[in-house]
Amino acid sequence: MNPMTRRTVKALAIAVALLLWTTTASAKLAVFTDGRVLKVDDARLEGSEIVLDLRGGGTLRVSAVRVDRIIADEVVESEKNPPLGELDCPASWSDLELPDDLPYREFIASAARATDLDPWLVASVVQTESAFDPQAVSRAGAAGLMQLMPAAAAEHEVHDVFDPAENLRGGAEHLRIMLDRFESLTLALAAYNSGATTVTRYNGIPPYKETRDYVRKVLTLFCPNE
Repeated sequence: MNPMTRRTVKALAIAVALLLWTTTASAKLAVFTDGRVLKVDDARLEGSEIVLDLRGGGTLRVSAVRVDRIIADEVVESEKNPPLGELDCPASWSDLELPDDLPYREFIASAARATDLDPWLVASVVQTESAFDPQAVSRAGAAGLMQLMPAAAAEHEVHDVFDPAENLRGGAEHLRIMLDRFESLTLALAAYNSGATTVTRYNGIPPYKETRDYVRKVLTLFCPNE
């Protein structure tokens, strides 16, 4: 093989590797409210619909309220996937006050009290979800302080996802439902991120890197000494 041919083959190999990496990195899972899961290349909110770019070509447009979550389809290898055990960190209401300078402090406390959640837990979810930006919007349509998807906003009758008080109320209600369903803080957080269907299917925290990183981030903020 002459030098020119070797360079051509090497260039093609690199191009193929980059294409495969890009495809894998951008792959997503669309988790539907009815329990179905669809692997897609991309997902984006357009009006009242979520447009799903299908693997192999083509698109599928579905009502936004039919999609529970969109998560990255990246699985952590088992040897790099240490178990996330349950922590001794009660999630129920606590009178421990939030800092005076914490954004939306009163709204967070009100939403937490109404749903029997520790206000520090709600604040930790807000920090992880939106970094306290009430205008935060994901490509797939998650919006506001607690990044409510259209389906969750509709379920909890949140009419304005950018209103801090409404968003916090809906997000806290959704997290409470996950806690009551799974009776576990780690599983509830995993369900909040990846959808209850995903947690049920794996009978535990899913192996997705996004979800496991999310749970760790929230727990590190909420239970720093555990």
